[in-house]
Amino acid sequence: MSAVCRKATLEDVEPLYQMIQGYAERGIMLPRSRKVLERQIHEFVVAESQGHVIGCGSLCQLGSDLVEIRSLGISEGHKGQGIGSMLVDRLIEEARERELPKVMALTYEVSFFLKNGFSIVDKEIFPEKVWTDCIHCSKQHACDEIAVLKVLN
Repeated sequence: MSAVCRKATLEDVEPLYQMIQGYAERGIMLPRSRKVLERQIHEFVVAESQGHVIGCGSLCQLGSDLVEIRSLGISEGHKGQGIGSMLVDRLIEEARERELPKVMALTYEVSFFLKNGFSIVDKEIFPEKVWTDCIHCSKQHACDEIAVLKVLN
């Protein structure tokens, strides 16, 4: 079964919401409301197979030279097939098009990001992230995610 990667559209809001909510309920992704997804749909890409959204990711600009990959998820039954790497490649391509040289993520899946050319870094080097999202997170003072960074050439 092959998947295609494309820009998300408003028709994707409900499957995006369901996927992100599933991760959020397990405490491994920040929840996003349908309204927020509608407002930020232009930041998302989706992986689609046989007419179904099976993966997603978004790119959020945090500073003049920094973007974050967030809301990266794959449906159960579709993991381990290269879909996550395909989504990350598409998001990195967008960062290059926007001439943003640094791509970061906060993750529990460190080995996945290392395999995709990222390096582990100290999350304190991203004050933009801390003040944008971390202040709203229940794990703010006990964050167990690992920061990763890829500098584009």
